[in-house]
Order: sequence, then structure tokens, then C-alpha cells
Amino acid sequence: MTIQGKFEKLGTDAAPGQEVRLAHQAGDWMTGAVLPGRKVDFSHGDVDAFPPTPTAFEAIANGVSRGGAQAYTEYRGDADIRATLAGRLADFTGAPVDPQDGMILTPGTQGALFLAVAACVGRGDKVAIVQPDYFANRKLVEFFEGEICPVRMRYKDKDRDAGLDLDQLEEAFRDGAKLFLFSNPNNPAGVVYSADEIAGIAALAGQYGASVIVDQLYSRLLYTGETYTHLRAQAIDPANVVTIMGPSKTESLSGYRLGAAFGAPALIERMEKLQAIVSLRAAGYAQAVLTTWFAEPAGWMADRIRAHQAIRDDLVALFRGIDGVTVRAPQAGSYLFPELPPLRIAPSEFVAALRTQAAVVVTPGTEFSPHAARSVRLNVSQDHKAAAAAVTRIATLIERYRA
Repeated sequence: MTIQGKFEKLGTDAAPGQEVRLAHQAGDWMTGAVLPGRKVDFSHGDVDAFPPTPTAFEAIANGVSRGGAQAYTEYRGDADIRATLAGRLADFTGAPVDPQDGMILTPGTQGALFLAVAACVGRGDKVAIVQPDYFANRKLVEFFEGEICPVRMRYKDKDRDAGLDLDQLEEAFRDGAKLFLFSNPNNPAGVVYSADEIAGIAALAGQYGASVIVDQLYSRLLYTGETYTHLRAQAIDPANVVTIMGPSKTESLSGYRLGAAFGAPALIERMEKLQAIVSLRAAGYAQAVLTTWFAEPAGWMADRIRAHQAIRDDLVALFRGIDGVTVRAPQAGSYLFPELPPLRIAPSEFVAALRTQAAVVVTPGTEFSPHAARSVRLNVSQDHKAAAAAVTRIATLIERYRA
């Protein structure tokens, strides 16, 4: 693959956060009345509607006050902060975390994902990837010239598990895949892998000597009645698992660009070497904000989950009221992934029409799987009333272009 080809495959035009640039590119390919209503950008969460944890700013100010000691931490992050987080993450995930050799702080979980994939994937390496799943998984494997072994997740046909095809996963391992990369809760569908599915992943990884990178970014935003099983606490070789987490989404700290990866020491060491070249470290002053993670005021997290659950319930009901739309209620996280009915225009054109005619920004389903062209992803971490009004405008536009 040429250098130009590698960068073309990254394809950021439809990626979240591109709405301002896309607005200037929309053109007038289609006419249609503009639906009144406040613009809602479902491509990412609204940190004005859901502000960061209340002590975050004070924490970064404390980091600044420390001066050079905080500005120039170790490449893998401040040792004291890692030690603090190791205890909290061990309690949360149910397995020990080594702060010295088994953890690295990164510029966001996106930075952790880049480093982890780079630590595992070279030209021609086979990687098992779920479809649908987080768009960067596929793009990073392709960028590092790995070969994707797709594993379908039939989330629409299931109730209490994610619908992962474990037979396809085993086939990928038999075919030579030495890495499995997935998010749990799944981004974009918001489904949580069942205990049996996680046990199956652990067993297969052990049987075939494969490494696993699991992105658990939304694992704290778990809705009422749901349970979560951490892969690293199962019967799997700890030398083969890297877990990625961070406070960007649930805690609305995305502006601070903080993430953490923990697990297999050999892979963490590789990640540190690459981070030393790419960014040196997670922003030194910002690292201090991690002292607030898992230490929010009493009741804060429960209130946040309740608020998101209320939005989830209302938007799911609205979508299910649209003829031909199917949507599974997410078990965790802040994403909806509805499948739309057949339309008279291409899915990409409908996404553009939503932006120009309904003041609604969504992420096209093809970012997450080639099988999801009729789906769109919405991050429901928004103002409740504005989000509901935006879905009503989506319904109106569906009727305008229904096949």
C-alpha cells in the first residue's frame, strides 16, 4: 500500500467531530425545507449539557502549581498518579494492576488505542475485529497494514448478550489471527458482552495464544439491571490482555485528553517507547485530573447514569414509533444505533440531509461496519429536550425520503 493510500483509508470526512468542516462542503445537491429546531450534534457528547466532574479544574490547577515536576513526568505518566489509579482500577475490574510495569497514561483513550494497536500489528498480521465496532479499530489496523478477520456481532437478534459469533472468532484464530480487538460496551450499539461471551473470548485467546485489546471506555455507565464482566478478571493469561479506559466520556473530561492502558507489561513497554516518540507523555498538567477519576462526589455517578437512562428511554421510544426503524436499547454507554427503513436516497445523502435540512449531525453506520449502511450512530449525552426534538426532526426527514 502506498503512503497516500494509507492516509486515504483513514477517511476522516465522516468521523465524529467533522461537522463544522462538513457544513462548508454540503453544497446544494438537494433542495428541501429546513426543519426548525436547535442544532444537535449527536456525533459526540455535549459537555455543556453534562459538564465535567466538579473538581476537575481545581485538579489541573494543582498540577500547574507543581510546575516542572508535573509538566515533565515519566513517559508512561506520573508514578504517584499511576499508583493511585492502579488500586482504583484493580477494585473496579477485579484483577490486580501493576502501576510500575503494567500501566501507561496516554493522551486520551484514542492515544492508548493507537499505541496498543501499533504495539501488536505489523504488515500482514491478521487481526480479528468485530463488526460493528469502533471505527478507529479497523482504520488503525489498515494503517499499520494488518489484515482484518471480521467477526460478526448479531446484536439486533439478541436480548441479553452482544450476539458475538464465537465460531467466527475461533475461525479467525485458526486462520492465524494473533490479536482480537473489541469494545465492551460496544461502540456503536451500546450492548454489553455477557459473562458467557467473555468466558468464551478468554478461552479461545488462551487456546490459540492470542492477545486481546479491550476498550472499556463506557464500562462505568451501566444501566439499571445490567451486569458487566471484565475480561482481565477471567481465566486468561494476564500477559496477553491490555485494557483501555479513561474519563473522557462518562465523566465528560474529553477536553483534558486523558486515557489509561493497563495489563501485559511487554505490550505496555512497547507502547511507552512509541509514546516517547509520538507525544512524549500525556499532557503533564492534565494528568493531575486523573486523581479525580473514581473519586467523584457521592451520588454524582448515580445521577449521571439516571439522566442518561432517561434520555435513552425516551429516544428509543421515539425511534420505535417510526415505521420501519429498528433499534435495540443500549445496556450501557451513551450510544444509539438505529437502523432506518429503505429510503429514496443513499444513506450518505440522508446523513447530509439531516445536517443541512434538520440541523442534526449523526455518524453514518458505515464507519462501524460495511453491513450497517442503513444505520446511524447517535451519542445521546445531550440536552434531553433538544435531543428528543432532534429525533422528531429525523422522523420527519425519514418520511420525506421514505422509499
